[in-house]
Amino acid sequence: MDTSSEEQQASASAEQASTEQAATDSDSRKTGGSSAAGRLPEIAFQLNGVPVADTFAEAFPMVAARLLITAATAEWARIAAVEATGFATSVIACSAEAAIEAEVPADETPDGRPGISVLVFSFGRKGLAQAVVDRVGQCVLTCPTTACYNGLPEGPKEERILVGGQLRFFGDGFQASKKPARQRYWRIPVMDGEFVCEERFDTVKGVGGGNLLLCGTTQQQTLAAAGTAADTMRTVPGVILPFPGGIVRSGSKVGSRYKTLKASTNHPYCPTLAGRTESALPAGTSAVYEIVVDGLSAADVQRAMHVGLHAAAACPGLTLLTAGNYGGQLGKHHFHLRELQATP
Repeated sequence: MDTSSEEQQASASAEQASTEQAATDSDSRKTGGSSAAGRLPEIAFQLNGVPVADTFAEAFPMVAARLLITAATAEWARIAAVEATGFATSVIACSAEAAIEAEVPADETPDGRPGISVLVFSFGRKGLAQAVVDRVGQCVLTCPTTACYNGLPEGPKEERILVGGQLRFFGDGFQASKKPARQRYWRIPVMDGEFVCEERFDTVKGVGGGNLLLCGTTQQQTLAAAGTAADTMRTVPGVILPFPGGIVRSGSKVGSRYKTLKASTNHPYCPTLAGRTESALPAGTSAVYEIVVDGLSAADVQRAMHVGLHAAAACPGLTLLTAGNYGGQLGKHHFHLRELQATP
């Protein structure tokens, strides 16, 4: 009997298993998951009886613009805003992250009509400019009765992006401009009258990727808690929740076993994998939802996370409130949950 061959095979298998486990542990550290099989996060405090993990959300610098879309009615302004913010959940695969920020009453808009404010985020000003022009040109210009204005305070000229100044060429030489103050407006003839758009839009340095993870006993209760938290977070000015309904079911980690993928499922937070791989979930957890928040400032993001955490903790059925991060290695903004304990 050749025992040396069997020993070599056993040694090789053990080495391969060790390598695969190390790779898995590395992935989980990148996403704030457990770094060893079955390890649960340390608990910072309890909120209404719900454990809150001693961890932080890791977010990134982004560049943001605010679009103020007006129309003859609030309904048409909202329709244009919904269209303009489509396919804008994550810069992993979208040109920008965007969503509706708030309704704007007619007495607060430049043309005295009902409006909707939209926030758009990208990693660079050039990419942001292209995304804004594309979305305004294809989704706002095309929508009946709309106009589009810069919604941010006037800033440095070098930080502005050209929007109406590019879309004006659709007028085929029949466009006209007016400059009642410092800013120029373009009037582009269309079949129901004119589309008015400011020439340049201001931008600011924003923050993208603040987040909360809600773990719960049932899908129904966890989703209800996430919905309550998302609704509360949306009341904070200067923030958006770019995912569908503000809620993410498919949280991701950086990288994949498949080299062509930038991101893959965040397996330590998948309840159906709890018995097959390392898990960061408490016993009895059957659903996890994530809420991602982008804001015009770090203070805006922290405020939204603060009210969202407390709103979620007031709901039944949660087993853990936590957040996702990359071990602090990628994003410069760290929002520690322990700092959100006080009542907002």
